[in-house]
Amino acid sequence: MSDAGLILLFIVIVFGAFLIMRSLKNFVVNAIMGLVILILANAVASLDIGYSWLVILICGIGGVLGAFLVILLHFLGFGI
Repeated sequence: MSDAGLILLFIVIVFGAFLIMRSLKNFVVNAIMGLVILILANAVASLDIGYSWLVILICGIGGVLGAFLVILLHFLGFGI
C-alpha cells in the first residue's frame, strides 16, 4: 500500500473514532441523567422503586425517557 493510501486510511480511522466518541459521550450523559432522575424521584416522592439490574439497564439505555418509563410503570402497578 502506498504512503498516500496509509495516510488516507489513518485519517478515516481517526474521523470514525471521533464520531464514535462523540456519540458515546451523549449516551453516557443521557444515562447518568436518567439514573439521577430516578434517584431524585425515589428520594423526593419516596416511590420505593427498587434498583434492580433491569431498572438500571432501562435507565442506562433509555436515559431520561427510561427513568420516566420506570416511574410510570411503578405508578401503573408493574413493579420491575
